[in-house]
Amino acid sequence: MQEHFHQESADLASWLRLAMTDGVGPVLARRLLSVFGLPGNLWQADAQAIREVVPAPVAASLLRAPTAQQCERIAATLAWVQVPGQSIVTLADAAYPPGLLQIADPPLLLYLRGNPALLARTALAVVGSRNATTQGVLHAARFSEELSRAGITIVSGLALGIDAAAHAGGLSGTGSTVAVIGTGIDLDYPQRNRALAQRIAEGGCIVSEYALGTPPLAANFPRRNRIISGLSRAVLVVEAAAQSGSLITARMAAEQGRDVFAIPGSIHAPLSKGCHQLIRQGAKLVETTQDILDELPAWSVLSSQQAVVQEPSPAAVEDVDPASRRVLQSLGHDPVDADTLAQRCGLDAAALAGSLLTLELQGWVELLPGARYRRLV
Repeated sequence: MQEHFHQESADLASWLRLAMTDGVGPVLARRLLSVFGLPGNLWQADAQAIREVVPAPVAASLLRAPTAQQCERIAATLAWVQVPGQSIVTLADAAYPPGLLQIADPPLLLYLRGNPALLARTALAVVGSRNATTQGVLHAARFSEELSRAGITIVSGLALGIDAAAHAGGLSGTGSTVAVIGTGIDLDYPQRNRALAQRIAEGGCIVSEYALGTPPLAANFPRRNRIISGLSRAVLVVEAAAQSGSLITARMAAEQGRDVFAIPGSIHAPLSKGCHQLIRQGAKLVETTQDILDELPAWSVLSSQQAVVQEPSPAAVEDVDPASRRVLQSLGHDPVDADTLAQRCGLDAAALAGSLLTLELQGWVELLPGARYRRLV
């Protein structure tokens, strides 16, 4: 048993050394592995044979002995995987996510916290703006919760806004959630999602392709998007501006042969522009979780509670005071300023302000940037 443990550590150390070699990315790593087999064979290979496979500078890096710093990082990583709930899967492991094997540049290693079995389940990516509206957060949470209850694993990027809401919703069902991050898995980023990350590590799975200690470099986040889409059967974009990282994920999903879904919004809302752009380009417009499941017949079917955003019942409307009810009836889903709304409902500024505050606190309306209001339900 001890000998087997040492062999596993030696094998993983070879993978880590390859991943830490300057100039070796996923594409070159796969080329090397296709020629030499497992990384352990690479270090025994003839120098000329290596030079015939990769560019000279990369070959020189491979032929050098690991530095003291690399040895320390490898040792620290081998210690990290001994902690329960923490693991690494390599490209050669049977547990490597099958969806990632289908993309052009699958990561050489995946650092995991939580349940690795989630990476092989049927999954949907839910992505959107970090600066989400209240309505967008509500959509993300409800769609994710309903799909998770149908057995679909929710994949997202652990960012603020839509991502965080999607993860929280996913944790509410049996499908659970997978968070793909753009830093070392031992770092808490963003700090505001630290508690959520702990919940995911306990009930879902956190994934990173980056070595321990890797800081939040800007270039890493677009790259992690290919993993988000690669792990998923489809991508749902909830809210996105015209120039949004979520559109990168959607593009990667389309290139990987995945379906793309988008939730429409007001033509005046900046965070609906990206979704409308995707719909014009062929993404499927969705209003309920059943719209998604109907497009994917192999997926589990939801129970009778299919609607995600439900209209309030008449009794709920009647509970609102008459002035606020008049405001609500005058307020559409398109954003409107207070002066225009006052003209519509015939209230003075003080009465209107009181009604809007009441409706906002009760979750009926949302205050947007520029002192504009929008009805939520």
